[in-house]
Amino acid sequence: MSQTSKPGSLGKSFEISKMLIWEAYQKVKANKGAAGVDQQSLADFAVDEKRNLYKIWNRMSSGSYFPPPVKAVEIPKAGGRGVRILGVPTVADRIAQTAVAMVLEPQVEPMFHPDSYGYRPGRSALDAVATCRQRCWKYRWAIDLDIQSFFDTVPHEPVLQAVGKHTDLPWVVLYVKRWLTAPIQQPDGTLQSRDRGTPQGSAISPLLTNLFMHYAFDRYLADTQPHVTFERYCDDAIIHCVSEHQAKYIRNVLAARLWRFGLRLHPEKTRIVYCHQEDRPKPPKGIPVEFTFLGYTFRPRYARLRDDRFKLGFLPAVSKAAKKQMAATIRRWHLGRCTSLSFAEIAAMINRIVAGWINYYGRFYKSLLISFLAERINPHLVKWAMRKFKHLHRAPAKARQRLAQIAATYPGMFIHWRHGALPTGSTTAAV
Repeated sequence: MSQTSKPGSLGKSFEISKMLIWEAYQKVKANKGAAGVDQQSLADFAVDEKRNLYKIWNRMSSGSYFPPPVKAVEIPKAGGRGVRILGVPTVADRIAQTAVAMVLEPQVEPMFHPDSYGYRPGRSALDAVATCRQRCWKYRWAIDLDIQSFFDTVPHEPVLQAVGKHTDLPWVVLYVKRWLTAPIQQPDGTLQSRDRGTPQGSAISPLLTNLFMHYAFDRYLADTQPHVTFERYCDDAIIHCVSEHQAKYIRNVLAARLWRFGLRLHPEKTRIVYCHQEDRPKPPKGIPVEFTFLGYTFRPRYARLRDDRFKLGFLPAVSKAAKKQMAATIRRWHLGRCTSLSFAEIAAMINRIVAGWINYYGRFYKSLLISFLAERINPHLVKWAMRKFKHLHRAPAKARQRLAQIAATYPGMFIHWRHGALPTGSTTAAV
């Protein structure tokens, strides 16, 4: 069934396929997500699924669909650096947004820049980190780019112009405009109108962000500064340069470019960095030699070569902010108090989360992450053993030895043990 055709059938202003709405619903179900301002969960929506889906289709087809306010939810930033505001649409609105994204994405995805990695099929943050690592070996200088309050200040008109350039469907442009201007419901219940910005957390926002940044950043750099390379993930970008002079020039050019759209480079977080490694001169005095990109901190680190020699390279590893966030999660588990659970049950409780950390933060310089997990999780397991077994209540040394014996017998019980974070029986770092 086609997604669109000529208007007029069934007396509708726009011809929108019911199958499109159904497929969008399947995607929303797979992605899960919280309830919006109407407090309707996915489970609630599914109780009267057929009627709810028909209502979305009917209103979108007639042009009478108006999105409800977006629920503002505060999410702590990594490293305790304040909070990030996520916008949570209602379930019905997520379905409508996903339907529009499904129509628009095939039109714009093929023309996106190859070094744009965020929220694109077949690309990931780890791909961007890998490319960045390779280019830091090639180029001595990098610009760590930070657009101040990007999601709160991105202008609407250029976004709508870009959408209109890639579709001849007026209903797509109509609903994108309504989503951009839908009010935000603050935690205290007040409504905040918007004439700029696109809320993080909505189904359509990643595509609109990429579309805006394609023209404002990616294509502009490719057309006017083809001699520099970059990696961009949504609004985070690293730009590689051959000299400090070139880096300053590119930074100033981009600042002027983004200013045209009412956007500003963060004066403190946007930095020029020297990618120091063994075969390069020492960094100029006062110049930063590290940056953090997508949860990885790039800086000079020693790595073991195949012939067992060590060499200083400019390498990524899990960032301090990411470790701080993981440590906070581990503390919230209160493993030492879970004495009603068996060891195997504790492993089942945490292994999925720890596996996610290892899969992401263990891709590069894995030894640092594994050492961190050993220092942070194993002492909690020692506390569990001391509380669980009476003969170990006042014997931390014996508890550590017992944990080491269990790990030697069952090295695959905990996911971090499987990757080398085995307890040794000796004193471990404090929790």
